[in-house]
Amino acid sequence: MRTAIRRFDRRLFVAGLLTTPLAAAAPGPVRVRMSTDLGDIVVELYPDKAPISVANFLAYADRHLLDGGSFYRTVGPWNDNNPATISVIQGGLNRDDSPLPAIAHETTKVTGLPHIDGVISMARDGPGTAGGEFFICIGNNPALDFGGTRNPDGQGFAAFGRVVEGMDVVRKIHKAPAVSNASDPYLKGQMIAELVKIRTLGRS
Repeated sequence: MRTAIRRFDRRLFVAGLLTTPLAAAAPGPVRVRMSTDLGDIVVELYPDKAPISVANFLAYADRHLLDGGSFYRTVGPWNDNNPATISVIQGGLNRDDSPLPAIAHETTKVTGLPHIDGVISMARDGPGTAGGEFFICIGNNPALDFGGTRNPDGQGFAAFGRVVEGMDVVRKIHKAPAVSNASDPYLKGQMIAELVKIRTLGRS
């Protein structure tokens, strides 16, 4: 996945996230609900396995920063412009900056959360640049794991939860028509023609 994120001093931000009651209490799974134009998607997050990524996503959810965002990209074997083919939908604010600072990268080697069907993960450019953009896997996508070939750095992406309700909605979005042109050739044929709006995103 590719995303443009403005760099911040993430050390202070991450330190703050990890001292919140959520992280300090090492809780069990937390659920969030995305209400979209095509239906609801409920995602179970795993703070015990991916504390940084989960705390970041919950910060966006609790502040309603992703309300009004969208699913704007669909990638599959029919339109992937990378030889390490994947099947995902990408969502967020689809902008070059991010409301909150970027976070440290949590690899699948550390978390033990592979990119299997329904897994949610952080979109990024270089390691440590993830912010408010995310994607959901359709089917198994080992190219996105640590050591995978999707990115030359081999660090993979930071999985942090899994869809527990609404995979039918995810699959509908995945099949949404996409435009043939894009300003970035890498994204050609992947940008959804009619964006699927995220009406609200908050704890379930």
